[in-house]
Amino acid sequence: MDLDPDTVERDLAQLVLTVVELLRQLMERQALRRVETGELTPEQEERIGITLMLLEDRMGQLRDTFGLRPEDLNIDLGPLGPLLPRGD
Repeated sequence: MDLDPDTVERDLAQLVLTVVELLRQLMERQALRRVETGELTPEQEERIGITLMLLEDRMGQLRDTFGLRPEDLNIDLGPLGPLLPRGD
């Protein structure tokens, strides 16, 4: 592992934001499944939608703060491929 004192903050932010992005995408998929199966009331659907939009906006702000692009959060797992689905 190559640690550079000049980029340690950005690298740590990249790792944390990658984990948060993975969780955000999983939550979004779960919410869509619950909407499709009719498990949620209209109020719950709206609250989840607003929450996910706010989280996505905040993620964009944090990426901008650390000079990261969305694709920077998609860690390459070698033979397993990328961590996050492409296009999300």
